Amino acid sequence: MQFKQLFEGVYLIDNKLATANLSRGKKVYNEDLVDNEGIEYRSWNPYRSKLSAALLNGLKNMHIVKGSNVLYLGAATGTTVSHVSDIVSNNGRVYAIELSERNVRNLLEVCESRRNILPILSDAMATDNYVDVIEKCDFIYQDISARNQAEILLENEIFLKKGGYAYFIIKSQSIDISISPKDVYRNELEKLKGKFELVESLSLEPYDSMHLFAVLKKL
Repeated sequence: MQFKQLFEGVYLIDNKLATANLSRGKKVYNEDLVDNEGIEYRSWNPYRSKLSAALLNGLKNMHIVKGSNVLYLGAATGTTVSHVSDIVSNNGRVYAIELSERNVRNLLEVCESRRNILPILSDAMATDNYVDVIEKCDFIYQDISARNQAEILLENEIFLKKGGYAYFIIKSQSIDISISPKDVYRNELEKLKGKFELVESLSLEPYDSMHLFAVLKKL
């Protein structure tokens, strides 16, 4: 078995991404479990997780680490949330915002064995719903299909510490199909100037088409 630590909490096992399983013996989405020197690791599918895809595509800035507090916008059923939970471990917290009641029901099952995830049923623009329960975060992760993606991030930047980072996934087809994805990306990033500095951006091809993965730092 070939084993390598890629970033803190992120590993390559036989050239496949993995995280150390915070809930030993339990799977979230039928991923493989691998034991190495007494530690159980979960394979991290890049076709199911945009963060995994970004890491495999050469993401240089991985700022989610053990002990991080993460505001996760668009938690869905908890696939990527569970891997972020592995990385931040029990010293960190993942505030998982999701609008779909059906998705939240699945997310709650993930949370049963992971005490570091706090699921919140809410529209990500309705920050009044969760302003009283979220501490200042080190990180925002946004993966939402909506026309107002930049506005959602701006609405939630109040929860991000100064100098904190955001992973902002721009889904061009959710915003405007009448113009090129590159124009959509440029327009969305332009809206964030003055609040965020663009640190890095990369395509998610071949895992996801017409998506831009942007790393931003709060000014």
